Order: sequence, then C-alpha cells, then structure tokens
Amino acid sequence: MDPLLINQNKDTAVQVREWLSGATRNWNIANRKTLLIVPDQTRTAPLGMLFKAFCELWLESAAALDVMVALGTHPPMSEEAICRRLELTARERSERYGKVSFLNHDWSDPAALKTVGKLSRETIKDLSGGLFSMDVEVQVNRKIFDYDQILIMGPVYPHEVVGFSGGNKYLFPGISGAEIINFFHWLGAVVTSPAIIGRAHTPVRAVVDRAAALIDIPKFCLCMVTDHRGDLAVLTGGTPEKAWAEAWPHTERLHVTFKDHAFRQILSCAPEMYDELWVAGKCMYKLEPVLADGGELIIYAPHLSKISDTHGERILKNGYHCRDFFLKQWERYKTEPWGVLAHCTHVFGGGQYDPTSGVETPRARVTLATQIPENVCRRLNLGYRDPSGIRPEDFADREEEGILLVPRAGEMLYRLKSAK
Repeated sequence: MDPLLINQNKDTAVQVREWLSGATRNWNIANRKTLLIVPDQTRTAPLGMLFKAFCELWLESAAALDVMVALGTHPPMSEEAICRRLELTARERSERYGKVSFLNHDWSDPAALKTVGKLSRETIKDLSGGLFSMDVEVQVNRKIFDYDQILIMGPVYPHEVVGFSGGNKYLFPGISGAEIINFFHWLGAVVTSPAIIGRAHTPVRAVVDRAAALIDIPKFCLCMVTDHRGDLAVLTGGTPEKAWAEAWPHTERLHVTFKDHAFRQILSCAPEMYDELWVAGKCMYKLEPVLADGGELIIYAPHLSKISDTHGERILKNGYHCRDFFLKQWERYKTEPWGVLAHCTHVFGGGQYDPTSGVETPRARVTLATQIPENVCRRLNLGYRDPSGIRPEDFADREEEGILLVPRAGEMLYRLKSAK
C-alpha cells in the first residue's frame, strides 16, 4: 500500500485509521498473537494516536496484542511511564487496554535472550567493507517467540550510528543482546558519525538488516515521519525493510536543515526527554556537521544531572575522546564495551591523537552546561559552563556572527549546503 501523506486540513486520526484498515488487512492479526515493538520516551512521535488506531481495528479480534518497549540498553520504563508514552489515561489502561501486557526489554539478562544465529566473519568483512573480520553472535529477547508475529511501530530520524533510524533498528539494538549492539555501534564509530548520519545506505544498516533476517517469525512495520512540530506527516507500512525504505526519503526532506556556513559557537538546547548524557549526546551528533574547526558546541540542559544510569561508571572511567584515541591504544581499550566507546567518540567529535606524545587534539570543543559538576566534566574530558549563567536568548539571531541557537536539539540534522 502506498504511504499515507497526511492532509493537514483533515483530521489526522481519521486518516490514520482509514489507512491502517487497508494497510493491515492482510497481516493475519485476527485470532493470532501480535507483539508491538515500540520506542521509549526518547523519541518524538504521536505513538499514542497510532497505537490507539491500531487497537481500535484489531484489539478485540486478536488472540493477544501486547507491547514491548525497544529499550536497547536504556533503563526500563514503569507502567506509568509506558502509559504516558502510549498516551493512555489510568482509566483507559485499566478498562479499554486492560488485557494488553507491557514488557520491557532487558539486554543484560542472559535468561531473557535467545541466540538466533551468528554473522560469520566472512559476512562481517563483506558488510563492513573490510573494516572488521569477526564472528558476531545475534541474540534477541526470547519473549518475541511466544507470538505469531511482531509489529514494529516507531519514528524515523537521522541517526548517528545507522544513518536513519527506524525499521529493523527497533530490533537491533531495540530488543537485542550486548554482542551485536556493541559491534555495530563501534563499526559506526570507526566509520565516524559525520560519514554516516543522514545516509540511507550504510555498513551498519546492512548489518542490522542481515541480523534481522535471522529472526524466523513474520515481521511487519509501521514507520512514522513527523514534521518540525512533532506532528505526523507520513506513515508507511509493510515489512521493516519496505516501510523504512519508503520512510527515510521523507525524513531526509523534513529533518535536515542546511546552512550556508559553519558556526564558531552553537548553543544546543536539550529537551527534557533527554534525561541523561547518554541520550543528550544527540545534541552534538546532529550539529557536528555545522560546527566549525576550533569552535565550541554547548549542550545546554539545566535539567540533566547524570551521565547514564546504565553506562555511567564505564564512561567516567574512559572519558570522552576522539576515535583515534581509542584505536591507537586498542590493546588498552579493546576489552571495554564497544558501544560505550562509540558513544564517547560520538559526543567528543573528530580529532587527532599522537601516541608518541600522548597529546589529543580535538577538532572542536564540546562543553556541558548541565547539573553535572565541573570536576566531573573535566574528568570526562569535556568543557564546563554554569547553566545558570547562560541565557539562550543571548544566542538568538546571531548566525551572521557565527553563533547558532538551536532551541530543541537532538532530532533535526544540520548540514552545510556545500555538503549536499
């Protein structure tokens, strides 16, 4: 079925329900058990509207219609938090959606995972363009095999590791085990975020799709593309590969902003849905392409007080550094979680490292204006600013001076026009 292009002059919910009725008619949902795979609270999308429209069509006739949050390595969500994500009131949860089970993925519990195969060293060498040659075990949440099929339901945005999010990325890393997560995040870091972000066909996407092919149950997908306000603009459906392929060109159209020149200073304001640096790092990733050499990007998040509930100790141990800092000292760092190392390079950005002198030279500076104390920022190898001393309005309307204010950073990708 063709993508749904939302007519803003008509009721969006009505358009979605009418389109879903046709798009899902042949998905064999009635009398079968379907597991919905959905994102956590760190992705903007009208997920509640889509969830309710789908349930209106199929909840009564399905043998089961449950929800699993594709957390990757993010912390679990409470019942109340999942209700907020799905835009459900307490009454709706207990009455209309009372038979829907809510599940959190747990990447760290071996008992919660099932091995579905491996990607051979020959496959990895081919998919990575020769950057790696190693076997990679592929594990996913074993609960998915209690269902007749799975349905991925989530938005598509430019993404620093895979190019564009969505599709099979809600399986890897969404509901997968550590080995495949760590591998492809580090693959993306070695290629580098600026070379991947906002690109459709990347080595990481190839790895994710190949891993998904090892899951031998029917898989469907509904991909959402939002406009700059977060309202639904496009909805696609089909297999994860088909739905994603039809969605990303619309994301490229709606979520890439082009600038004439780079900026010497950027105030990148993190929305409150980024409640730890692990996810607020997106405020760097999406703006690195327009950050001038020698410039400063400030992650402004007065609400943010922690690095990461899951990975904080490891990040604090290793610090934020450029890619070559780790690669040129690989014997020292190779046993660290590769996904953590990848995050550390993505937030730090480009740079050089001389192993002889031990000197690291960043391409530009990243400064935190958060509740994370100055001494911790220094230990992390990042700059520090007191957020109480920053007024975002002082950065507004100064682009000709080389200063850029981004009031809600993290989802819109910025690029130079010369890089089109």
